Amino acid sequence: MDELTYSICRENGKNWAEAAGDLLKVKEPVEVACGAPSLMMGEAVMDVTSGFDTTLYREPMGVFVGIAPFNFPAMIPMGWMMPMCIATGNTLVLKASSITPMTSLKLVALLKEAGLPDGVVNIVTCSRNESELFLTHPDVKGVTLVGSSKSGRHIYATAAANGKRVQCLGEAKNHALVLEDAPIERTAAGIINSSFGCAGERCMALPVVVVQESIADKLIAEIIKQVKTKKIGPAYDKTTDLGPVVTAAHKKSILGWIEKGIQEGATLVLDGRDVVVPGYENGFYVGHTIFDNVTPEMTIGRDEIFGPVLCIKRVKDFEEGLALMNANPFANGSVIYTQNGYYAREFAKRTHGGMVGINVGIPVPAGIFPFAGHKGSFFGDLHALGKDGLRFYTESKVVTTRWFDEEEMKKTKVSSWDGGMLDEK
Repeated sequence: MDELTYSICRENGKNWAEAAGDLLKVKEPVEVACGAPSLMMGEAVMDVTSGFDTTLYREPMGVFVGIAPFNFPAMIPMGWMMPMCIATGNTLVLKASSITPMTSLKLVALLKEAGLPDGVVNIVTCSRNESELFLTHPDVKGVTLVGSSKSGRHIYATAAANGKRVQCLGEAKNHALVLEDAPIERTAAGIINSSFGCAGERCMALPVVVVQESIADKLIAEIIKQVKTKKIGPAYDKTTDLGPVVTAAHKKSILGWIEKGIQEGATLVLDGRDVVVPGYENGFYVGHTIFDNVTPEMTIGRDEIFGPVLCIKRVKDFEEGLALMNANPFANGSVIYTQNGYYAREFAKRTHGGMVGINVGIPVPAGIFPFAGHKGSFFGDLHALGKDGLRFYTESKVVTTRWFDEEEMKKTKVSSWDGGMLDEK
């Protein structure tokens, strides 16, 4: 466990506890997949019409391809993609992230060490250019991706046009609505964990908080107060709260977004651009960054930054906040902080988010439920994990059976179920 945790820290940058969590989230889908035989049980009706029995079976399809992102090198390829795929009888070709391949390579080696036959789980390291082959290869029956929405659209269109089953999980810009009855300290702590955990490099991060004007100043002050107690440092230092982002190029992108926010007129109330960690001066560090007074037309509050940048949008009431949130083109998750049961229930019914948190900052469900993004966050019909995951990796086959007794064998006329024709003698 420590060896694999250290590997994630080194290649990804998330802190020790987050890296350990990445690994532990592999176990849950494996446990769910171990129950695949019960989930694969079909349905049957005896005498569906007189003398006919019909049974539905679920069957494996063949070779699937998993295209993994950099941000969860253990959980996504080895938890979301691998277990249900092979438990339902298929094989997997995993295209590991070009940025963080080492953890996946080590975990696939452990599968072989555990006795998994060669060819059941295969790993390929290549760029996105070479992985285009997977989208058209006749032996590939399905493709699952976690990545950008741009990549998702392309893969969905290309692979589906070539007759493949496709499941593409894309970007997000999750929002939280904080109503004036929410407990400030506890809500601030939840927002910090959701917004800045894993340096914001996760599709269930909480980069936007929509807060009622009556408590906005108080909430922002509390977030800043708590953030200033967080330690920034190397990921494998177990006392680190915020580690580096994944690459120099990604750090440059995040800094560009911060500059963009300033240009768009947002108020920079906490600036993380000048963070320096002694002894790691060349590390890819971006400190906690908070923008206030972000308006709907600003791109920093609409597009995915994928970094430790939090945007605050102020609203008058619940209705204005919900409308603002639902106007976003992405709909992975959405959150409300309130003690009001009516508003919590209304929010759950009316939000566009596919995964909803009520006083839960990261509403990722247990693996028995699907990871259910909506709108521009998902391309496909069947989501990852849960019963959707099992259906994605299997095909249904319906078998209708009829047996004849001696008298029926003498009859020449047949049912319309047999094609509506007369048997030839």
